[in-house]
Amino acid sequence: MVDGIGLFGGAFLVFLFLILFFWVVPIRLWLAARFSGASVSLTDLIGMRIRRVPPKVVVEPRISAIKAGRNVETRELEAHFLAGGNVYRVVNALISADKAGIALPFERAAAIDLAGRDVLEAVKMSVNPKVINTPVIAAVAKDGIQLKAMSRVTVRANIDRLVGGAGEETIIARVGEGIVTSIGSAETYEHVLENPDLISKTVLAKGLDSGTAFEILSIDIADVDVGDNIGASLQIDQAEADKKVAQARAESRRAMAVAEEQEMSAKTQEMRARLIEAEAEVPKAMADAFRAGNMGIMDYYRMKNIEADTGMRASISGEGGQKRPEGDGEV
Repeated sequence: MVDGIGLFGGAFLVFLFLILFFWVVPIRLWLAARFSGASVSLTDLIGMRIRRVPPKVVVEPRISAIKAGRNVETRELEAHFLAGGNVYRVVNALISADKAGIALPFERAAAIDLAGRDVLEAVKMSVNPKVINTPVIAAVAKDGIQLKAMSRVTVRANIDRLVGGAGEETIIARVGEGIVTSIGSAETYEHVLENPDLISKTVLAKGLDSGTAFEILSIDIADVDVGDNIGASLQIDQAEADKKVAQARAESRRAMAVAEEQEMSAKTQEMRARLIEAEAEVPKAMADAFRAGNMGIMDYYRMKNIEADTGMRASISGEGGQKRPEGDGEV
């Protein structure tokens, strides 16, 4: 009985050892790599387990690379995985670049992948250029007519400038700037409509792909539409503004004239009031003269006759005058 229990325990321990051994040493991957010509030593596989690198992530891409004619070392793949890269994508990019005749070292592919760009997509774009459609771009020619243009930009990825190069947004912005400049320098909008290829030639001559991750192959003007007459609208707005300024100045002058008129009217009324006040003092002065004996009755009548004669002469001459009161006349 004791011998049976000991035998069973020994078999169990052997079973656990085999499970642990085959987990630590992936024999299936080792055999696959060996028969594929991409042999990996058991020591390297055990070291991957210890460094917490899944052996499958390193061995399978290496087998694919060796079968495609690219020799990639195990340590390079393992280092790229530990750096946070995508080993499968890098190896597939290397294979695609090799088949397309594009020189792409592993170090550059790994750097592109670690920079956050899709290196496989970049290789595909180098082989099959991509077309970028720009939004509608409005610009005004020198004659004031607005044109709305839409273009298609054919670009190819530049592998050497993928790390640190600008993206598609920069290409679109630069092309838009070039279209605005080209249309704005045209004498008339008709000249642009007759020769839309001048826009693409002018834009291409500016070297807009400098510092970007792409190489511009062509810029084609897809559509050009005539927009508003911006020049006429600006002239109308300017005329309306000038009109408002003139109206404001006229209103200011009118207000000043009204104020001056009111001021003159006030002065006239003041002078009339003083005249009436002075005339009211005349009878008092005459009464004082009578009482003091400085003026007689004959003097009074002479004064009235002179006043009446003056009024009559003013009436005859057309200057107007007050009507002589009845009973007053020359004595």
